[in-house]
Amino acid sequence: MSNKYQMIDVRVTAVEQVTPLIKRFTLCALDGSALPAFTGGSHIIVQMHDGDKLYSNAYSLMSSPRDTASYQIGVRREEQSKGGSAFMHDKVEVGSQLTIAAPNNLFAIDPAAGRHVLIAGGIGITPFLSQLYELQEQGAEYELHYAFRAPEHGAFADELRDGPHGERTRFYIDSLQQGLDLAALIAGLEADAHLYVCGPKPLIDAVINTAKAQGIADTRVHWEQFAVAPAEGAAFTLVLARSGTEIRVEEGVSILQAIEKSNAAEIECLCREGVCGTCETAILEGQVDHRDQYLSDDEKALQKTLMVCVSRARTPRLVLDL
Repeated sequence: MSNKYQMIDVRVTAVEQVTPLIKRFTLCALDGSALPAFTGGSHIIVQMHDGDKLYSNAYSLMSSPRDTASYQIGVRREEQSKGGSAFMHDKVEVGSQLTIAAPNNLFAIDPAAGRHVLIAGGIGITPFLSQLYELQEQGAEYELHYAFRAPEHGAFADELRDGPHGERTRFYIDSLQQGLDLAALIAGLEADAHLYVCGPKPLIDAVINTAKAQGIADTRVHWEQFAVAPAEGAAFTLVLARSGTEIRVEEGVSILQAIEKSNAAEIECLCREGVCGTCETAILEGQVDHRDQYLSDDEKALQKTLMVCVSRARTPRLVLDL
């Protein structure tokens, strides 16, 4: 897949405070043209200029794939924001201009599934909103399970409850002691049913682990999370083959950060979250712990390339084609 993205200038035409922490933004092309087509589960990367700072965050498209006059995204203000979510909440208003990348889909509906079981946690509801349009249009069998902390944090819950998917949606609210029993849910899956999960890492891990424990094939479990993988792991030596430069990558520091700090090479990286593929780099020597969502499992197993923004070395020495 090409990692070169079409970049589009857009204007913010609506901003809505959905919950105390989440805003919905409507984006239209600056020149008034239709935006690129997309499929349910797609995301865009939003670039935000704040003086001399540039933020790039990935956000799921939550509007109908049938309507390309505008896109809608939901943005949660993150407590440990890198700057992007705070910028969107504090500085972006109707009339603001942003730059976005054309949509990409790493979380598509699998046409092989006989039933689609969608599991959302918090802001993880957003990619499912666009998928619901597709599933309903296809006449597919589907159900949505949506968990959140408290009634006031249930983004878009009223729209779901009162809309065409209401009978297929179940809500789980922690503050009301309405927990989601994953073991019971997954135990009742038909043999051709697929699981989709998006939300906080503990929820994603719980779904993956519960499915594995119940013998569900990995190919039937789909997940997405837009968050920088922690730069955990032992320090290692990074070698840039083209110049012979050696850099020590300490624990808590990404390969990309180490290279940028040393000014040893220039690397394009649009997302810094392992989803866009722009920083894909060839591995010449060493083994990598892949932490991106861009490469397939087969591609990761080949150990040919990595995303330097999130992945780390498994070996004491890693040589890259840089």
